[in-house]
Order: sequence, then structure tokens, then C-alpha cells
Amino acid sequence: MSHPAANTPEHDLPGPTEWGEHPNGVGPWAAEHTGPPPPDPRLDPELLALGDRRNVVDAYRYWTREAIVADIDRRRHPFHVAIENFGNDANIGTVVRTANAFAAAAVHIVGRRRWNRRGAMVTDRYQRIEHHADIDALTAFSQRADLTVVAVDNVPGSVPLESAALPRECLLLFGQEGPGVTETARRAATMTVSIAQFGSTRSINAGVAAGIAMHAWVRRHADLGAAW
Repeated sequence: MSHPAANTPEHDLPGPTEWGEHPNGVGPWAAEHTGPPPPDPRLDPELLALGDRRNVVDAYRYWTREAIVADIDRRRHPFHVAIENFGNDANIGTVVRTANAFAAAAVHIVGRRRWNRRGAMVTDRYQRIEHHADIDALTAFSQRADLTVVAVDNVPGSVPLESAALPRECLLLFGQEGPGVTETARRAATMTVSIAQFGSTRSINAGVAAGIAMHAWVRRHADLGAAW
């Protein structure tokens, strides 16, 4: 007999925070509240009946996935994130999770279409994700969208991220773990920024670097009063 998960679409399978080992989230509506739930079309009848243990902020408890995505779409920031995936980098999940936390417009995966979703902690269900076969395709997209491509890599000639003026409408481009941004990608970028380091390592983790760069954008451009 096949396991039920074998016939379930990947994006509907329980994620790392949704297996039930930890009592996160909320229980059924009837157990948490007095009276019936409000007549809100954004609420999911199944979640109301069984409880909501998903990895979402409290404001989205009991909402359908479609309603959550629609609300985030209304609040997304105008920066995009791209990461090269020529080596099936395990950091992509972390990049997606962080991009979701900062409400990035979209995450663009360049190269291999498949990537390890576990690190995303199911946030890929709520984050706009696009695929591009190569850097040329990504560059064409950025030109159509009028986005400034900013490569993030510690290479000679880069501008310190700490003092760089990141454009509001930009695409932050990251390379895979180890080799960093490819030469083709650097040539496609309008500017390259580096993250200040003070220890012995030549580079920091790609997922960490992406989080630092996204937060630099947030500090410069985001309305902090709109944060949760």
C-alpha cells in the first residue's frame, strides 16, 4: 500500500513545523473562543474545525493560504531577490524564508529548477517564486521590470553594503555557496556590494548574506510602522 504522502502535491505536504510534535499555533476555534467565528471569507473552515498549527504570524491564524498570499501581495516591497542554483544549493530554502519575512516582491531561482524546500519552513507557499534558465533570462526580466541588479559578493571593486545606497526598485543577486556570484552574473549587475567581515573566513554563508542584504534594504526603504 502506498503512503498517503506519495499522492499528495509537494506544496500541500506538512512542513517541518507542521507535523504536530510541538503545540504551536492555535487549536480549533470552538476551543479557543466563545461564540461562532466571524463571517469572514478569508477563514478556512477546516482550520477553524481542527486548529491552525502553521508557521504563520498570529494575524493570519485560520486564514486560507490564498487569502494570506493576497494580503502579502498588497504589502510586498519593491525589491526582488535572485539566487544562482547551478549546484543545487541547500541555502535557497533559507533565502526564500527570509524573503518571505521581509515581504520581497519575488524570489528568482536561476539555473536548476529543483531546490531543497526544507529550509524554507513552508514559507514558499506564501512567497512569489520565479524560475529563470540562466542569467540572460534574469537580466531580460530585470530590464522589463526596470529593476537595478545589485550583486552581493566580496570581490575586488565591490562597494561596502554598509555605506551603499541600495536602490528602492532593485534585484539583489546572490551566488551559490562556495564560488559566489558567477562572472556572467557580475557583468549583468549594475553594482556589486560586499558585506564587511573581520574574521578569518573568506566568505559567510549564502543564506546569511542574503538576510543581511535584505535587511539593509529594509532599514533604508521600508515603513517600519507596517511591521508585525
